[in-house]
Amino acid sequence: MKIKNFSKLATTKSRKDALKIAEAGLWAIDTQKVILNKIKLQKNSLVIDKKVFSLKNVKNIYVVAIGKCAGEASLALEKILGKKIKAGIALDVKTVKGLKIIKSLAGSHPLPSQKNTDGSIEIINLIKNLIENDLVLFVISGGGSTLLCAPRKGTCQEETLIVQKLMDSGATINEINTVRKHLSVARGGYLAKYTYPAKSIALIFSDVIGNDLQFIASGPTVKDTTTIRQAFEILNKYNVQKVCAIEDCGLVETPKHNEFFKPVTNLIFVSSEVALKAMSETAKKLGYKVKICTTCLKGEARDVGTKIAAEINRSKSKTILLYGGETTVHVKGHSKGGRNMELILSALNTINDDSLVLSLASDGVDNTNLAGALCDKITSEKAEKLKLKSIRYLTENNSYPFFKKTGDYILTGKTGSNVSDLVIAIRK
Repeated sequence: MKIKNFSKLATTKSRKDALKIAEAGLWAIDTQKVILNKIKLQKNSLVIDKKVFSLKNVKNIYVVAIGKCAGEASLALEKILGKKIKAGIALDVKTVKGLKIIKSLAGSHPLPSQKNTDGSIEIINLIKNLIENDLVLFVISGGGSTLLCAPRKGTCQEETLIVQKLMDSGATINEINTVRKHLSVARGGYLAKYTYPAKSIALIFSDVIGNDLQFIASGPTVKDTTTIRQAFEILNKYNVQKVCAIEDCGLVETPKHNEFFKPVTNLIFVSSEVALKAMSETAKKLGYKVKICTTCLKGEARDVGTKIAAEINRSKSKTILLYGGETTVHVKGHSKGGRNMELILSALNTINDDSLVLSLASDGVDNTNLAGALCDKITSEKAEKLKLKSIRYLTENNSYPFFKKTGDYILTGKTGSNVSDLVIAIRK
């Protein structure tokens, strides 16, 4: 089981069904499983999701994996390619045991540190002197934006202040990543620039609504269409410049020359659609009518939670609503929790006795050691018995202690996978 407290939570049919559906989604995006199923080595060719890439004239193969899927992806790629890999680096939020050729590095997340800079520099040094007949296999996944902290000016400490201010101000993930791209010489197409003239294939695990390549992990292998001017405008919008300790907040322009990107093949490898499809299939087998929305999960978490609860309340019996995406939380005080738990805490105040809502982070980390939470009639009864005022906890953005007390949290640990957040709403 991916969900470690599955049995403890599955006390009703609706709860059990919701957890089964969530499990199906998590297994569908299991990083090692997906790579081993979709990538094959056939003589002098590498077959990636039915696309054939000739290795006939390739001198050396390098692997550079970045983000929350990096370690697991590297383990799978070593199984497939073995000694064909010359060298590699996996920069993840955790170290991974079992790698023989690819070097495992761990950086900090959700805020960057010197470890991230050191790892980014190692990656740059590995790829910056390659030749045309070399091939780099990139794995790009969520968390990569933070991990690729390589400021031209200042340190990751300045970036931490900027990013934290943007997060606390409710900036969207695209706004945050627009700024991030211009804070580092390892994002926004820079890795493509360093790799040139070698060929490269980027396997991209999308955690972004609409799968816009340039915003996934801040697009290190993709030509950036945003500008340094736009980054400045976002900083001004959220009054961030006042926290900057260095000139121009350390912003730099991203590479714009088309030549750097000609040898690069960027492939959307895994996305929330993969998880949602598997979840839908499981829901149908359980006898539910299913509605899926891949673009609805955005905006303030507390507003989204209320809307989802209201929608499932209006739905016919045996209906399931599935959502993929990422909300935001405008932090107002000193508190603990994540966008998934806040969404559920908000939904709790609206759902009726026949409904249930579950929300989880596919990486298993909802700004805490928990993946998310669920709520239903039982949650309300627990809260009443414990004299917990959900509105007060919601006002304080303090969802973590609320669900720790009710026990309705979801625990997976770091999954080694990462697409978007996943939400399930059930009308029994």
